[in-house]
Amino acid sequence: MRSVLASAARYRLALFGVLLSCVATAALAHGVAEGDKGYIQESSGVLFGPFVYLGAKHMVTGYDHLLFLAGVIFFLYRLKDISIYVTMFAVGHSATLLLGVLTGVSVNAYLIDAIIGLSVVYKALDNLGAFQRWFGVQPNTKVATLIFGLFHGFGLATKLQDFELSPDGLLANLIAFNIGVEIGQLLALGLILIAMGFWRRTPSFWKHAYAANVVLMAAGFTLTGYQLVGYFVA
Repeated sequence: MRSVLASAARYRLALFGVLLSCVATAALAHGVAEGDKGYIQESSGVLFGPFVYLGAKHMVTGYDHLLFLAGVIFFLYRLKDISIYVTMFAVGHSATLLLGVLTGVSVNAYLIDAIIGLSVVYKALDNLGAFQRWFGVQPNTKVATLIFGLFHGFGLATKLQDFELSPDGLLANLIAFNIGVEIGQLLALGLILIAMGFWRRTPSFWKHAYAANVVLMAAGFTLTGYQLVGYFVA
């Protein structure tokens, strides 16, 4: 019986690693689908519903966002704690998305996405207790979540600025997009929490939590490496 449980645990961990590796390979940037890109460029006026949908779709398919948030909630159990961290991330993401698009402030998208990859690495290291062991300090995880939320939002703002956005209804559409992002975030986190809930009930969770965060860190480094290659080659 123990050998069966051990085999099942190894299978789950291997599957988790494969999924993260695939995600890291697929998450090439804060991209927007070609069809959505065309719709955004051609739209004019207040289109609240469609932009809510686009925001939700962006979050659900935004693998870098989901990797980071999965790391954030990895050791969180209480809904109160989870809501605090999710709110901090949402505030940062929304603020820089609006600010970046409305003011036209932008930086190189590859560099922003490389930092986002490093945010995944940071969270994995934090989960592993690396900062306490290496430096004897524990960073404020709430502040860090807010800061990386700012980068995540700025990354998307940089992408949106590549489009010819109509000024007609722009603010309302951006607000709708942000609302969609938060809806998508809640949906994605709900699925992650369900999966984590089942895993946490198994004897293998604490045994393999370390390895899972190492895989998460590797995914973050993969994201960062891809973006840096794009920056120097593009």
